[in-house]
Amino acid sequence: MSTPEERIGELGLELPAVAKPVASYVPTMRTGNLVYTSGQVPFVNGELRVFGKVGAEVGLDEAVEQARICALNCVAALKAEVGELSRIVRIVKVVGFVASAPDFHGQPQVINGASDLLGEIFGAAGRHARSAVGVAVLPRNVPVEVELIAELS
Repeated sequence: MSTPEERIGELGLELPAVAKPVASYVPTMRTGNLVYTSGQVPFVNGELRVFGKVGAEVGLDEAVEQARICALNCVAALKAEVGELSRIVRIVKVVGFVASAPDFHGQPQVINGASDLLGEIFGAAGRHARSAVGVAVLPRNVPVEVELIAELS
């Protein structure tokens, strides 16, 4: 069985550098055998490329891709905290925030982008509890933000 890092490569992805905090927080916090990530926005090479509300300026497919990017950024933060991703026993919980137009109700489908990527990387250990929340606005006018909790061995 391949490692999570190998699966990331097989997916044609690379873990990015951990995004530097843009306010007063740290990227991860470990307590006992749990690691919490701070909310990750869809930075790619240090840049944000998609802005606005899902269902208005941002379409569903684009929002799903932004959620995948957020999840990959969460995984990068986990790796920086724990070293080898094989130390992750399971992803316990994912919380996704979707900046939504008033008539947009597809938040679960958007956050599936994050959930599906975590399953591709961690296999059965990537299955998790989840919340998908519609919000009026997110920092820097991004459409999606994702945070997670992971359990370590």
